[in-house]
Amino acid sequence: MSRILITYFGTYGTTEKFAKDIQELTNGDLFELVPKASYDKDPAHYNELASLAKKERDEDARPEIKELPDVSKYDYIFIGYPMWWYTYPQIIRTFIENVDLKGKTIIPFNTHEGSGDGGTYKELQEALPDSKVLIGLPIRGENIKNYDQLGNIKEWLDALKIM
Repeated sequence: MSRILITYFGTYGTTEKFAKDIQELTNGDLFELVPKASYDKDPAHYNELASLAKKERDEDARPEIKELPDVSKYDYIFIGYPMWWYTYPQIIRTFIENVDLKGKTIIPFNTHEGSGDGGTYKELQEALPDSKVLIGLPIRGENIKNYDQLGNIKEWLDALKIM
């Protein structure tokens, strides 16, 4: 039984690759957060997705998730996401509000195109006062696509001392 769960949400494959890299290094279980109403994953429609993401953020929406993971058997929960409008996607809010993360160690990771973590790691700690949020790792999306990030991810994981 794995003590590590890697949850993630993504649309264009960069966050998924990051999550799979973490899984490869930790042997944790992988769980994709899939919205009930799917998002257009065609990069040619980026502007439409960006508009929808902004609308969800502005309206403080909580997109429904098809299935939530059972986190009861895990000690460490990785939460991965792309940055949308300088914060995590609203579906991450749905996840953290609907899963009991009390007493869990949360490890955020995200992809971005210049905003780093945008303050979302601190925001997660504030949203999860009964959880311990460790130092996350932001990786620029174009970098994770263009070259192997396993070395950087391994250094980060080693510094966390969770394995």
